[in-house]
Amino acid sequence: MHQYLKAIGFDNIRTRKDLKGVLDDVRNKCTHYTTISYNQEEDFCEYQKEYGQCIGIALCGELDEYENFEPAYYFPYFNGSGITTFADIVVEKKIDKEQYVGMCEDSKIGISLIFTLQNGIEYMKEKQAGFVSDLTTSVTFSGLSLSGTILLPVVKSERQLKNERQAQDNRKMLINAARNGDQAAIETLTLDDIDTYSKVSRRLITEDVFTIVDTYFMPYGVECDLYSIMGEILAVRERQNTATGVKLYQMKLNVNELKFDVCIPADSLMGEPEIGRRFKGTIWLQGYINF
Repeated sequence: MHQYLKAIGFDNIRTRKDLKGVLDDVRNKCTHYTTISYNQEEDFCEYQKEYGQCIGIALCGELDEYENFEPAYYFPYFNGSGITTFADIVVEKKIDKEQYVGMCEDSKIGISLIFTLQNGIEYMKEKQAGFVSDLTTSVTFSGLSLSGTILLPVVKSERQLKNERQAQDNRKMLINAARNGDQAAIETLTLDDIDTYSKVSRRLITEDVFTIVDTYFMPYGVECDLYSIMGEILAVRERQNTATGVKLYQMKLNVNELKFDVCIPADSLMGEPEIGRRFKGTIWLQGYINF
């Protein structure tokens, strides 16, 4: 059973029988249905059913010439809002099934971001039409979380905020230059990292780490699309799973200047989310490529 079903409010699925009942409901009462010619004898199709605003379950599989459906995989999804980043995107098919993961690099983060592709069947259609070579477009990220903590914000003066923005802009330019092979930019980034490490080490003697670090975005565990994040809350909405009645929080976050939404069950969140406070937790990163 998919671990992140709980993140969209399905905390009542404990057996395979429970899961089968939910997946049958997705197929028989789907709110969206998409199909694509897969080969001469089969079509690939996706059933989606919404269980609240922006959340739902997608069921994918093959449909043969006799209309017999063979499920291949399923996953819970949470549709984000807005545009998170505009970048070069690489999409790869998973080895064992017709599911896709995407990868993009954003200078705000400085690392390659790997995400589960929400609109995989749309990508298949674009690929068949020959429109996905050298793919450069926008991506809308979203995250599902099973647990998290609310932290108070760090109070800063206007001068400190201005200096931080300038430093971030300079770092983004250096990262872009380093990617193009600029040796001076590479050396400057290395020296900056050494200076940052030295400053943080000195401050940790008398300060808490979360008063020094405002926000972060880093890989978590062995799964490539899991990340540990901390970011400022820009907006909070209370939602409910229409099937189970479980209360959910959907939050718009600013994480290292990347803005995206995160969904988490209310009883799994420690603290009261409010605009200006910070969210700290682990997320399963999903992405929707805007073709």
